[in-house]
Amino acid sequence: MVALVSEFPGRQPRLIRWHYLWFVAMALLVMVAAIVIGNFWFLDWVHVMSGVLWTGIDLFMGFVIGPIIRGVSIPVRKEIITRLTPVTLFLLPTLSVITGTSGWFVAVQGGFTQLPWPQFGWIVAALVLVTLMTIQGVGYLLPTSVRVCFELQKPKPDGPKIGRMMSRFYYVVASQGVMQVAIIVVMARLATGV
Repeated sequence: MVALVSEFPGRQPRLIRWHYLWFVAMALLVMVAAIVIGNFWFLDWVHVMSGVLWTGIDLFMGFVIGPIIRGVSIPVRKEIITRLTPVTLFLLPTLSVITGTSGWFVAVQGGFTQLPWPQFGWIVAALVLVTLMTIQGVGYLLPTSVRVCFELQKPKPDGPKIGRMMSRFYYVVASQGVMQVAIIVVMARLATGV
């Protein structure tokens, strides 16, 4: 991936790398193909792979990268965030959309939407968790990350402003981690039979 980005010595890396939209388009096309073809195995594979990537990256970022970034100096933090944000800017929203959308079609094709209550409660739990995580991710985490990255790219970043933006950010990331673990419990329950 590094070879795809032209960076010049002394210049900040570009925050928004529009050529990543090609990867987003390809991933969405794979999801659409899985839905249209109607092959349950392929659709389930798309759902599981996107879910594993989304959950794994979220948990790794929240519980490994996050504490590391909080513990380093501002110049090091600036370097990490300005290089990490362009990669996650398109990746995480795409994975969340693909996971939720393909998951719904898996539930429909697998007959999970026809389950009686209280078994249908597991489907409701999955829908609520995925919806909350997607709203938090796209509506709060993503814009906050971009704002922090733009601030860090300034010649003199405003540390207190960054601190204010990041104070709530870590709590939201922690809640995402809890919901990611909860969705794993729900998915394991659905996979082993309700």
